[in-house]
Amino acid sequence: MNRVSNRTYLTQTLWLPALVCLLLNSAHQLSAQGQVNYSIRTTGIIVAHVYGPELSNPTIVKVGNTALETPTGTQTYTGDLLTGSGWSAELFAAFGPGQPESSLNPVATSITSFRTGAILAGTIATSIQWIPVVPLGGTGTFQLRVWDNLGGTVTEWAMAEPLWLNGNIAAGKSIVFDIDSLGTPLTFPADMVNFRSFNTHMIPEPSTFALAGLGAAGLLLFRRRSRPRHFG
Repeated sequence: MNRVSNRTYLTQTLWLPALVCLLLNSAHQLSAQGQVNYSIRTTGIIVAHVYGPELSNPTIVKVGNTALETPTGTQTYTGDLLTGSGWSAELFAAFGPGQPESSLNPVATSITSFRTGAILAGTIATSIQWIPVVPLGGTGTFQLRVWDNLGGTVTEWAMAEPLWLNGNIAAGKSIVFDIDSLGTPLTFPADMVNFRSFNTHMIPEPSTFALAGLGAAGLLLFRRRSRPRHFG
């Protein structure tokens, strides 16, 4: 066996099995993750929407389905349904039911935009999402977070949140909800059955709160000084 043949033989006997093991291990790890049908409009199961800020007061926070959504609710919204690429959504998840919002982590591949049209407006562009933190058949806690991406320049929630908290953009969060029995392509991905509609809203700038506090303190001081004094 010549030198070239020896090299080929060694490559096949040493590297090829290692590569096969690596691929099999990767496939096993992937299949161990649960799957979610990343959609808030699945006819007969869940029909919900994300709305823009309330017209009368953009700081009002609303959650819950309307009478025309599935399941039906009693909430009403005056904000427009979100549409197009100017708004972004990102899914957050944690393993186990009823986990606190603070424990949720972003699903890296879940950032998406909103669909358009009379029927699909207000719903996210759908996909099937692997959820790394929730194993196959497990239950997870989830939340959808949505923001005005300022023409595509705010690319993830980590960038959007400080802008929102400082009163620079509208954004919002769904209620925290559970998804049971995350599936696979063979068992069908789990639907977001416990998701409910919500609206995006503005948070007043910190300066607004500061001015309001100073105004209240000034009014209290004025009243104290204006109080009549009684001399015995």
